[in-house]
Amino acid sequence: MQTVAQSQSSTEADWVSRFADDVIAESERRAPGKPVVVASGLSPSGPIHLGNLREVMTPHLVADEIRRRGYTVRHLISWDDYDRYRKVPNGVPGVDESWAEHIGKPLTSVPAPAGSPYPNWAEHFKAAMTDSLAELGVEYDGISQTEQYTAGTYREQILHAMKHRADIDAVLDRYRTKKDPAEAGAKGGKKPQQQKKVDEAELEAEAGSGAASEDDGSGGSAGYFPYKPYCGNCEKDLTTVTSYDDDSTELNYTCTACGFAETVRLSEFNRGKLVWKVDWPMRWAYEGVIFEPSGVDHSSPGSSFVVGGQIVREVFDGVQPIGPMYAFVGISGMAKMSSSKGGVPTPADALKIMEAPLLRWLYARRRPNQSFKIAFDQEIQRLYDEWDSLARKVADGSVLPADAAAHARAIGTAAGELPSTPRPLPYRTLASVVDITGGHDEQTLRILSELDPENPLTSLDEARPRLDRAENWITSQVPAEARTIVRDEPDKELLGSLDEQGRRSLQLLLDGLDSHWSLDGLTTLVYGVPKVLEGLEPDAKPTPELKVAQRSFFALLYRLLVGRDTGPRLPTLLLAVGADRVRRLLGA
Repeated sequence: MQTVAQSQSSTEADWVSRFADDVIAESERRAPGKPVVVASGLSPSGPIHLGNLREVMTPHLVADEIRRRGYTVRHLISWDDYDRYRKVPNGVPGVDESWAEHIGKPLTSVPAPAGSPYPNWAEHFKAAMTDSLAELGVEYDGISQTEQYTAGTYREQILHAMKHRADIDAVLDRYRTKKDPAEAGAKGGKKPQQQKKVDEAELEAEAGSGAASEDDGSGGSAGYFPYKPYCGNCEKDLTTVTSYDDDSTELNYTCTACGFAETVRLSEFNRGKLVWKVDWPMRWAYEGVIFEPSGVDHSSPGSSFVVGGQIVREVFDGVQPIGPMYAFVGISGMAKMSSSKGGVPTPADALKIMEAPLLRWLYARRRPNQSFKIAFDQEIQRLYDEWDSLARKVADGSVLPADAAAHARAIGTAAGELPSTPRPLPYRTLASVVDITGGHDEQTLRILSELDPENPLTSLDEARPRLDRAENWITSQVPAEARTIVRDEPDKELLGSLDEQGRRSLQLLLDGLDSHWSLDGLTTLVYGVPKVLEGLEPDAKPTPELKVAQRSFFALLYRLLVGRDTGPRLPTLLLAVGADRVRRLLGA
């Protein structure tokens, strides 16, 4: 079967192929003849953001390369919906402080935000991510940890962990802070997730899931237990195991929230879970995971990945997955975001303003340890220009091998190509047109059909979905004061103040409108007018002095057309305004 990187003589620059090589070799060593297993983990404790998406896209891209080579692959996504509800997030519609009464319950036992069609908190936040993954072409096997735990799927693993609790405690003790036992017990969270402050320019690509500051199971006077029951009365995990018998599996616990106490047999009890630093390595062994990435904070001593590597080996007789650390995902254009205020951009937000292949490309072209930014501001126009340039290089064969591999992974998967725009017109042009027309279909089609008179656009569907993404970007991300509003009447005062050179420059433009009425033609015209004024040919090479004259001419046109010194690219603006209105506003 054809692989993405097959055209390369070397995969040195292609991180996906290198990991695929390693994962295939490791899978054949550990589990020959069985499907290759890669994994991700997501906690639906709130909006699942674009940093979390790296937790999915990294193994997805590797899994897809392995599928292209003819292997069977399982990409597991564990929905950590049995994690505790930690905090009421600010700014989530339909949620108020009354949700605080549910802190400590499993996410699947917390009501969904008011007005949500979903049965609980976890399903509400899973839904948007599920839709986004489908649009991105991510093939996976979803696993609900609520279903796994409450069905008793991990019963043998839980009993085994409880039997070997002293061994687990010894591993954890190597990393615990010695200054304060209470503080030491609070160091076991996988990592801060939705409620962690998100830097205004960066979103952590957080590994897996798990709640922040979840304890590692170190308990009270009865000793260490790696298991937390959810209370049989209030459903919260604010419980303390007071005794446990290995032979009978009889467990006693009390709840500090409501005072409830209960005796259960752990061999029959399904209302609780292993603490995170034990739960994660247990799953590695249970599922036979070969590859699972994690965030950069897991390179530190005592992190869940480091500790988990010892627990999976020493307690569960398993092997730690190949696990690259990956870097932050930055955001440009959504300043001063905080996930606690609901300002964190999600994959669904990105897919409203960019096509799925472009978003896939952003994750595919950078090695996991390289940070990158996703643009919600004007930078998205440059990003699309770069993407279109790459497509042209692929088409004419001038593309570098690693860039070709990233492009191929972006536009499709082993299952086939993703939907694409039939006529991918420049994003910045589409954005300018819908900005000026206000999304009016008839006007938009008129302008777009005039971009290339020899091959006119006949239907807006030819420009979709890119056109829709550009319109969404204009309406949702561009401030009202930055929108383009064409003047209703000529600026007679400005026209009357022009000197001879100013009047002549406008006349040259007006004289050439009809013969240059296309995007390329108007580009030649507007750049050529200052050259002709200097006695040069329209295609003369610009000098520094000529560039100054061009900028002055452009500023004059913008003031006469939109009342500002800047605006959309002038050729696009002229097409959008229309020849008759341009003539009127320029004083013809």
